[in-house]
Amino acid sequence: MSTIEHAGDLPAWAAFLVSFFLVVGAGLTLIGTIGFSRLPTFYERIHAPTLGSSWGVGGIVMASMIFFTVLATRPVVHEILIGIFVTVTTPVTLMLLARAALHRDRAESNPDVPAEAPVEPDAAEGQPAAGE
Repeated sequence: MSTIEHAGDLPAWAAFLVSFFLVVGAGLTLIGTIGFSRLPTFYERIHAPTLGSSWGVGGIVMASMIFFTVLATRPVVHEILIGIFVTVTTPVTLMLLARAALHRDRAESNPDVPAEAPVEPDAAEGQPAAGE
């Protein structure tokens, strides 16, 4: 029999924790989704789902770890790899999307996008280097 078929044997305290983390994770993901659909500009829109997916997956992964650890009577922590993967890849994807959009908007001379930051002079042009 699989572990899921024994879900009725889950103690009440573990069921409460699993339910709590599932509701929190699903709620955070829902908030990210609502933010994605309600915010007006692309740059504002990419922030909400990033936080929603990172923290939402964290809650769901925690619920999964508790559920399977209690039912299997051994530590089940391989879900941490899923959490690490989502935590690392989501912000990287956010940055790549934001930079691509910024590059596109600057190339199209969009007036709502700030110009490129001024380039600072090198330390070799008369400024003492750090530690001198």
